[in-house]
Amino acid sequence: MPAKAGALAIFNVVFAVPALIVLARWLWPLPLPLWAKILAGILMLAASQFHFWSRLSSGSVFAPEFPRLVVILFNWAFGALVLLAVFQLVIDLGALLTMLVQREVIREPDALRYTIASLAAVLAGIGVANALRIPPIKDVTVAIRDLPPSFDGYRVVQLTDLHISRLFTSDWAQAVVDRTNASGTDLIVVTGDFIDGSVEMRRHDIAPLRQLHAPNGVYAIPGNHEYFFDYGAWMRQLSGMGFRMLPNVHAVIERGGDQLIVAGVTDLSAPSVGEPGPDLALALRGAPANAPILLLDHQPGKARDAAARGVVLQLSGHTHGGMIAGLDRIVARANAGFVSGRYDIGGMTLYVSNGTGLWPGFAVRLGVPSEITRFTLRPML
Repeated sequence: MPAKAGALAIFNVVFAVPALIVLARWLWPLPLPLWAKILAGILMLAASQFHFWSRLSSGSVFAPEFPRLVVILFNWAFGALVLLAVFQLVIDLGALLTMLVQREVIREPDALRYTIASLAAVLAGIGVANALRIPPIKDVTVAIRDLPPSFDGYRVVQLTDLHISRLFTSDWAQAVVDRTNASGTDLIVVTGDFIDGSVEMRRHDIAPLRQLHAPNGVYAIPGNHEYFFDYGAWMRQLSGMGFRMLPNVHAVIERGGDQLIVAGVTDLSAPSVGEPGPDLALALRGAPANAPILLLDHQPGKARDAAARGVVLQLSGHTHGGMIAGLDRIVARANAGFVSGRYDIGGMTLYVSNGTGLWPGFAVRLGVPSEITRFTLRPML
């Protein structure tokens, strides 16, 4: 318990850093009355502790149980703080370089400070709006080696990182379901992070997902967030809603006498809560020897291992595409270099979706659009 409390304290301090930068380098130098600076500083620090308030509201930093408008405003305010901190650091660096070249002290104009604050506020608003939209269908054609003739033109729709929550509610989920069901797909897969919250919190919001349907079914795996909220309860709930869960197991799709293997693994975070970790060998045990393998793995970091085991297509999520252009380079480093889109790994195609939804603790997208991904399988020529 002390270790968990310490981790949460570090979590809160890390998220306070953008506000502290803004307070010290943006707010304090402005020619404002002291009372105004104190009031603004308190509001900024309160916004930076959005995740602390979330934990008070639900017991978890990952599930803010506030009215949706409040969650939206928190995301906007926190996003604006992060962007303003970055803009201010860039200006400070520019000022420092200018002083080194000109060898004289310069003062950053107040007008410039107000300009970057306005820009941060507008961009944060755009970013939150981008995150909340109903994603469009994104078409991706994948060439599969040894694809059986019956599966030429086969369509698979991937949903991932839905993060059903107070931010992504039942109305949003219903719109995603309607768009997915109308996509003309043969198979639907969900590659984890269905929710943020317990079954009791999310039962109503997740209900529309029961309506997902495709001729060859709806298959899914857990993401790391399912392990944050009673993994067993969520696996029972999702299975009862019609999802064919694939935790280290596989299924065989048959079409015209041909076969396609759909395998799934658990998440890398599973052992931290006493659950079995991802085991591709176990997932493929007893699978037909010559059928192409489509792998569902929430996190893309082990893709090279999957390629070595003969997987032809791996579908992953988890990274949210990096959320903000530029930030994706940092996210890629934490995921073995994989962050968004298509990668060719030794003859295997890895596709990392930007995500259908987004974690409600930082729901900002700039230059990294959400997606419902529709794959069309073609034989490799």
